Amino acid sequence: MGEGMGQWISAAGALAVVLGLLWMLAGLARRGGLASPGARRVRVVEATPIDSRRRAVILQVDGREALLVTGGPNDSFIGWL
Repeated sequence: MGEGMGQWISAAGALAVVLGLLWMLAGLARRGGLASPGARRVRVVEATPIDSRRRAVILQVDGREALLVTGGPNDSFIGWL
C-alpha cells in the first residue's frame, strides 16, 4: 500500500506542476506577453447603454470605426463612421 500511495503522490505533484505552468502561461497571454503588439485588429472604443437591454458600441477595426447596436432581439451593424 505504501508504494501505491507514493505513485499517487508523485502523480498529483506532477499534475500540480503542469497546472501551475498552464496558469502562468494563461496570465502571460492575458497581459499580451505572447502576442505581438500589432496583432490586435479590433478594439472597443466606447459602449453606451441605450436602454435597459440595448447598447450602442463603437468598434475600431483596422483603423476604421464602426457603430453597432447590441442586446435587442438581434444585433445591428449601423455603419462605418
